[in-house]
Amino acid sequence: MKHIRISGTGSALPARVLTNTELETFVDTSDRWIRERTGICQRHVAADDETTSSLATRAARAAIEAAGLQADDIDLLIIATTTPDMVFPSTACIVQNALGIADCIAFDMQAVCTGFVYGLATAERFMRGGGVRHALVIGAETFTRLLDWTDRGTCVLFGDGAGAVVLSQSDTPGLLSSHLHADGSQAGILCVPGAVRAGAIAPAPFVHMDGQSVFKIAVRVLDDVAREALAHNHLSVDQVDWFIPHQANTRILSSTARKLGIAESRVVVTVDRHGNTSAASIPLALDTAVRDGRIQSGQLLLLAAVGGGMTWGGALVRF
Repeated sequence: MKHIRISGTGSALPARVLTNTELETFVDTSDRWIRERTGICQRHVAADDETTSSLATRAARAAIEAAGLQADDIDLLIIATTTPDMVFPSTACIVQNALGIADCIAFDMQAVCTGFVYGLATAERFMRGGGVRHALVIGAETFTRLLDWTDRGTCVLFGDGAGAVVLSQSDTPGLLSSHLHADGSQAGILCVPGAVRAGAIAPAPFVHMDGQSVFKIAVRVLDDVAREALAHNHLSVDQVDWFIPHQANTRILSSTARKLGIAESRVVVTVDRHGNTSAASIPLALDTAVRDGRIQSGQLLLLAAVGGGMTWGGALVRF
């Protein structure tokens, strides 16, 4: 059986940058308060004419180009998103059409901030089953459209963007393993409880979060799944070149790295510039570090994410 490797990465961010200083003008908050509690300095916000699919399409094109492929080489397209363009059809089908792919498997994946890792794991299983040579996995969000801008506990945290990877069959190991989990008993601590009913959204269309509960669970499960991935592959933390966690906030990132025993210099951090972009955060961080030269061929990457559901997952990747 052939191996599976990341052959290309790409990302896309809206042009509009919303700084903490600008937030101060219409939210009861301050730059200092946001920085001290989250590490976030700015985030990108989608314009009215930007959609989850348009951001995903831009990221996909960059990843396909980096892989040295054409769009029609893609056999499988998975989009991890909490903010689809519409109820149906899937955002993946919209992106498939935008890319000009004549025919491929295409569907959306919903695991909130863990969605990209869920997508990687799902694509891996399709590829190992045969028939899929190249898979495109995208995390894409217009998450700011779910925010109540009067709720300073949530609206300062999130941003919009998309990140993508192409997975390809390979003669050398790449995606070593993936590990997925969920605990639905914790669904209420991080959710958007609204649903379309008779033409309206009820009971609420905005993000609800119990921050303290999320923090406690996040640090615990990120540590657990990272150790699970390393143990499964008989590797140690010292062998990891880069840790790429879900970019929730710097307190969670620092606490998880400290618990794992990974130096913060080996943690890829983009939350300060992007905010929490949910399913897009890991592929955005990955592409950023690939394109600025930090991530090199042959290095070992540890990915770990946690999101509403609650869901969590990890993957170990030889880049």
